[in-house]
Amino acid sequence: MSEAFDSLPQADWPYSQSLMRLALGLALGLLIGLEREWRGKEAGLRTFGFIGLMGAMGGALGTAYGLAALALTGVLTVILNVSTLRAGQGTELTTSAAMMVTALVGILCGQGHTLPPAAVTVIVAALLAWKERLADFSMGMSVGEIRSALLLAILAIVIYPALPTGTVDPWNLIEPRYVWVTVILIAGIGFFNYVLWKMYGARGTELSGFFGGLINSNFTVIELSERVREVGAAFVPTAYRGILLATTAMVVRNATILLILAPQALASALSAFALMALTNVVLVARSVRRRRSADGAAAPEIHLDLPFSLPQAFKYGAIFLLLHVVGALTERHFGDAGFYFVSIVGGLLSSASAVAAAATLAEQGGITSTTAGVGAVLASFTSLVFSLSFVLRTRSRLLIRTLAVSMVAVGLAGVVGLLISQKAQPWVMQLLDFARPP
Repeated sequence: MSEAFDSLPQADWPYSQSLMRLALGLALGLLIGLEREWRGKEAGLRTFGFIGLMGAMGGALGTAYGLAALALTGVLTVILNVSTLRAGQGTELTTSAAMMVTALVGILCGQGHTLPPAAVTVIVAALLAWKERLADFSMGMSVGEIRSALLLAILAIVIYPALPTGTVDPWNLIEPRYVWVTVILIAGIGFFNYVLWKMYGARGTELSGFFGGLINSNFTVIELSERVREVGAAFVPTAYRGILLATTAMVVRNATILLILAPQALASALSAFALMALTNVVLVARSVRRRRSADGAAAPEIHLDLPFSLPQAFKYGAIFLLLHVVGALTERHFGDAGFYFVSIVGGLLSSASAVAAAATLAEQGGITSTTAGVGAVLASFTSLVFSLSFVLRTRSRLLIRTLAVSMVAVGLAGVVGLLISQKAQPWVMQLLDFARPP
């Protein structure tokens, strides 16, 4: 009998690679277990560590062993719930779900995956840690907000797959899927930022201004300006910081849209966006240091519209389509100067739509990535100037003067950033080509 077993084939695993897979499964399990241990749950640090390690071993051994590890984890969840029910503490559905996900994460680690299981673990840990905030947010949602979320899901999951692929006009300008992806992207960013604003924005003017600027910077500036008219000069320093942070959020949002839709275009304008955001932050920090005594001012009640609605979707789509078509035509007939003019005008309507139009044109080959990056920065410049026009209604000379000087400084920082990007562009492109997979 022993001779029969000795004749069976044996696997010789690479030591370092196997150890890394098992260690990753253990570490990710411990990360989730740390949160459960902190909350005083029966299944804590050690239990989740064992589950992650068991899943990694099962994934390394093969599919059958991975399924066996998942089944054993299911048995553990049954034992856990029976134990808590006997103790009169109710079921542990959240912990049970976390245990099953940890087992799957471990299996992925055992199979050689790294980033996907790590990302899932971070998401699970965040969902567990934000229990109270998520519960408060969901209980505080209105019917309109729930409908907005469902409408966004319908537009992304139901309508998008039904749209035709490729262009639908003889001039190769209109591509329905590109338009719809941009609408969903802008609306999705706005919805996510609305959630952040609702969870954190009410804590102060600075947070309200920043999160409100991520959703709609112009509307946030209008709200802060109206508050200055109501309260008076005592609110000027607070409104100044809130408006600067709203413009910072606008710059960050536009750079994010460019990053998602056309990364090479962002490489052509990254220095401009970074210097503009940095200048805003420095100005805010300087104001905080000088006006600490004004921190006790009441935070403004910024009332934003619903995160997503059908008219808003059509508005984004119409503005994007208009800028996309007009930008392409002006580029064909007037070159880069014509496209830059459209970007400047587009910033008055919607800087997010203007940036998205520039990015999609660059991805489709209608313009170069450098032209798209410069156009996105110009649209952001226009949005800054447009925001300043709302401040003029306050008739506060101090606020108008300080903001005008600050906006000029931010604009100059953007110009310097563009010049730096132009000088460094050859090296950046070489770096991107080197990093691009073959």
